[in-house]
Amino acid sequence: MDFIVFIISMGTLIWGAEFIIKESERIALHYNISEFIIGATLIALGTSLPEMAASIAASAKGQSDMAIANVIGSNIMNISLVLGSVFLIAKKIAPKRDLFFKDSAWLLFPAIIFPLMILDGSLSRIDGFLLFAMMGAYVLFLVQSHNEEEIAQIDEELKKEPFNWPKTVGLLLVGFSFVVIGADYAIESAASIAKSFGISEWIIGLLLIAFGTSLPELVVSIKAARKGKADMSIGNIIGSNMANTSVVLGSAAMTKPLATDLSTSSFDIFLMMGITIMLVFITANKLYTKASGVMLLIVLAIFLQNAFYG
Repeated sequence: MDFIVFIISMGTLIWGAEFIIKESERIALHYNISEFIIGATLIALGTSLPEMAASIAASAKGQSDMAIANVIGSNIMNISLVLGSVFLIAKKIAPKRDLFFKDSAWLLFPAIIFPLMILDGSLSRIDGFLLFAMMGAYVLFLVQSHNEEEIAQIDEELKKEPFNWPKTVGLLLVGFSFVVIGADYAIESAASIAKSFGISEWIIGLLLIAFGTSLPELVVSIKAARKGKADMSIGNIIGSNMANTSVVLGSAAMTKPLATDLSTSSFDIFLMMGITIMLVFITANKLYTKASGVMLLIVLAIFLQNAFYG
């Protein structure tokens, strides 16, 4: 029964996030906000909304391991599973945007600073605020350095639709309700699953919740790769991981300080750092090849092997 509740609650959470992203984008377009700004802020943060809701819910319930593991697992899966699959499926990837200078290099800041913050065994509210501020610095950089030719993808059909305030507000309320309820039940059912199988909350957050919250990125990225727009997938994953480590972890820590046992989490934290460095190396050298995809999937296999048998 817990598995059924978990699947339904994750679906509700993801569906609610879709409502919020779409209607927020509709409001921004109605007020003629730059499409670049929408892409750099709204869409980038919106893709991490499921992770944020799940981690904040876990933090509020005092389940620190689940809150942190969700972010670490999601970041690892986004790069290894999602981008690994994209590199294997896409026929050719030739981004016009400099993904190293303008995007992936920024991932190094939270990926390196976060492990240093938890050396004392906890992520405090001050740590959370500092992580949150990193996303603000990144968005400021994007705004100051953007090129109008690099506008993020905006729903063209959405731009053509007439704006209706009552409908938009109603759908936003529905979206937020779905996100809150879905996140709450997802964490409750995940905790019950962990107890019934004698599995740690860290493993549940690392695998079950992280995979669930990474599903939207996986589906969207594979569709983009098949349409020959794999470069968009890379940009979206970079933005999502940046938001995960800064905004999601920061929000969860500001909700309630997060305690973690480094003896059980160190491998996964260092693996997240390692695969982030791999992504930076790939973008710096423009190694958007099937060979890179295979390497990323090998890291996924190492990650899963350690989670199940480590």
